[in-house]
Amino acid sequence: MLVSGDRAPALGLLDQDGHKVSLSSYKGRRVLLYFYPKA
Repeated sequence: MLVSGDRAPALGLLDQDGHKVSLSSYKGRRVLLYFYPKA
């Protein structure tokens, strides 16, 4: 489990349009990840 201030692991996901997005694309920026069940 990560706690505030930990480095995030490498992560790649598909966005709502099906394009791959890497967490590394946001290096140096604050990012909030929100996961929810697919309807």
